Amino acid sequence: MTSTTARLGASWKSTLAAAGIGAAGGFVVNSAIALLGRGVLDAPAEFMPLRPQVYGMLTLVGALAGAVGWHLVATRSGDAGRLLRVLVPVVLVLSWIPDVVLLVTRSQPGTTTAGVLCLMLMHLGVAAAAVPAYRRLIPPRS
Repeated sequence: MTSTTARLGASWKSTLAAAGIGAAGGFVVNSAIALLGRGVLDAPAEFMPLRPQVYGMLTLVGALAGAVGWHLVATRSGDAGRLLRVLVPVVLVLSWIPDVVLLVTRSQPGTTTAGVLCLMLMHLGVAAAAVPAYRRLIPPRS
């Protein structure tokens, strides 16, 4: 028997839950990446994007935006699974554009290659935490 959620599409409540799971998991992963960046890779303390209050908010926004986007595709596309297999990596790569611009312009105090690479890894960290939650709680129509 097919569940109502799978048949009719995910609810916005399940989308919000998926976003919360993605944000929480992403925050844990991103905290580890920030610690690695500051410790092993010597990213300067003045590099604000590696501070929890900065990456925490951006992690939340990214997970929420990803969940809303996933919800819209999963509930409206006739072949959502296939479309999401293309969209997720494309959006991930596009999300690195501001990081590359930051590296080139060095517009933030303390910007280093190591710091920016950590930021780029954080995008992967959020995706790694969020996509499984999205798949489970916002199942794509196929």
